[in-house]
Amino acid sequence: MASTSRGEALALPRVSCPNHPDALLVEDYRAGDMICPECGLVVGDRVIDVGSEWRTFTNEKATKDPSRVGDAQNPLLNGGDLTTMISKGTGAASFDEFGNSKYQNRRTMSSSDRAMLNAFKEITTMADRINLPRNIIDRTNNLFKQVYEQKSLKGRANDAIASACLYIACRQEGVPRTFKEICAVSRISKKEIGRCFKLILKALETSVDLITTGDFMSRFCSNLGLPKQVQMAATFIARKAVELDLVPGRSPISVAAAAIYMASQASAEKKTQKEIGDIAGVADVTIRQSYRLIYPRASALFPPDFKFDTPVDKLPQL
Repeated sequence: MASTSRGEALALPRVSCPNHPDALLVEDYRAGDMICPECGLVVGDRVIDVGSEWRTFTNEKATKDPSRVGDAQNPLLNGGDLTTMISKGTGAASFDEFGNSKYQNRRTMSSSDRAMLNAFKEITTMADRINLPRNIIDRTNNLFKQVYEQKSLKGRANDAIASACLYIACRQEGVPRTFKEICAVSRISKKEIGRCFKLILKALETSVDLITTGDFMSRFCSNLGLPKQVQMAATFIARKAVELDLVPGRSPISVAAAAIYMASQASAEKKTQKEIGDIAGVADVTIRQSYRLIYPRASALFPPDFKFDTPVDKLPQL
């Protein structure tokens, strides 16, 4: 007979052998017994198997999954999406005399949940296209749920709201993306995403940190295949240009692109304005305008330990 150790009032009783209370019991899954390894006493029987009732083999991936646990719970949907779906019947007992299915699924999901679920799928698709991690997807989903439940952006397309929420989530998580990058993976125009972005910030009464040149520098240089020395020089040039107030009114993206162009032209890894513009998402003329503002002070912008392949006085004058 099994003895139980007395713990706290709310604690579950511990099954142990009366003769060897400290022995670790062995569970016989086939018989459903708990056996003492010291004396062989069957301490408990009728143990419930909490494992899967089906066996799934790795070479049966093409077949349907026989597990009956259903989809994972989604806390973002009303009721956690704990619904029951009845599959189509295959036997004669599943149909009536007219050939209609006897068991039919009624509307198991509300229209609001269906709209949110479609938006979540769109958010995941966009995030996967630009290799964003899971934590940004979760934050975007939460932002979209808050906006959708407030109904403060009525009349706006859900895809536009989802794109703006993804842009906000990226900035809040410290990995900002440009409007053009978000626009490239969505079906919404840059102008519409910008409008939804301002409306969401106002509706949720939230804010995002200002973007800086350093937020984009490492990603742009990596995509251009520039070495670490050029990346560090471009970061130094952009930060110094902002400190000296050489680029007033210029966006951080255009300043970063101009700094990369200047650093690459001074090194052996030279990149053209078009190559940098394609990665940064800015026009060639925008890079030239920012470059002209920082060129007169070029000698004071480079870090002291930078190894020049092209001297400062030989840099291109645009």
